[in-house]
Amino acid sequence: MKQPGFVNAHTHLYSALAPYGMPAPRRAPVNFVEILEAVWWRLDRALDARAIRAGARLYVAEALLHGTTALVDHHESPNFIEGSLDVLADACEEFGMRAVLTYGATERNGGREEARRGLAECRRFVRDNRRALVRGVVGLHASFTVSDDTAREAGELARELGTVVHVHVAEDTADVADARTRGHAGPYERLLALGALPEGSLMAHGVWLSPDQVRDAQARGLWLLHNPRSNANNRVGYARSLAASAHVGLGTDGFPSDLREELAQLERIAAAEGDTAGTTQLRGRLDAGRQLMGERFGGAALDGDTIELQPSPTGGAPVVQRVTVADRNVVEQGRLVGADIESLRAEAREAAPELWRRMESYPWPN
Repeated sequence: MKQPGFVNAHTHLYSALAPYGMPAPRRAPVNFVEILEAVWWRLDRALDARAIRAGARLYVAEALLHGTTALVDHHESPNFIEGSLDVLADACEEFGMRAVLTYGATERNGGREEARRGLAECRRFVRDNRRALVRGVVGLHASFTVSDDTAREAGELARELGTVVHVHVAEDTADVADARTRGHAGPYERLLALGALPEGSLMAHGVWLSPDQVRDAQARGLWLLHNPRSNANNRVGYARSLAASAHVGLGTDGFPSDLREELAQLERIAAAEGDTAGTTQLRGRLDAGRQLMGERFGGAALDGDTIELQPSPTGGAPVVQRVTVADRNVVEQGRLVGADIESLRAEAREAAPELWRRMESYPWPN
């Protein structure tokens, strides 16, 4: 059975190393910001070229085996900014993954200079990248980790380059509270006021947006990216209001790029939350992801991105047998073409311990 490939509308490639022994926080985080400070922000500070490469190659390879033919990545590695997007792009091009990449500029470690370097990496990559399967956009981490100047500069840069901005918006109430202390109704209104959301921009999560905000975003040609497994795991809430827009793609936010599993979990969580969006609309988020990717590559470009499924010998979900990206077969008979998945997992296992040592060397948040 041949069908269009799956699109992962928001993820973090570096997360592929997390299952290989990432140290647990010394005390259990009690809210979303503590999760970021104790886990993910310490991890991204520890990333270097070797760790990024190992994680990206493994994530991309496993994504292809799950039938993902295109993904949108949001990357941060504060101690390895310049050239970091090339490492990700090379992994995508090597295995045949269509991708939209960005560096999430932030001020949370090094202030405005860190943000300038992040935006400069976006500029360099969007301007200089020539890989057929990869596009770059401008990135911000989130409203609550950047100043007005940085947010404004991101929008200006995107318009200068003829592209869009990819940013986390209202993932947690902390983002909303921060925007209100700055004099705005919320992070969405703040980013709009600063010109940081050109038409076509990508807003990940949107858990704490209202239906009216979501409808306004659609009217402005903006995308929302739903990540139900991650939202449940981080206990930030359920993005019920996303039902107000048809411009909603489905992402995994660093979870394995198995979009069939992500959709199954979305349907389960939606039912438990009493979401009345309906199965058709929820499943339509997979189709919306292809529309989103078509905006970045041109719709006809995705015609050659397909997967073929065959019945499972054990009676379970159909098995991904063949994956084709840009008319190139990258998975045949359920196996990567030109690479061995176990070798890539071994590479990840070898790179992980050094990453964890660096991560453990950073002070723990108070």
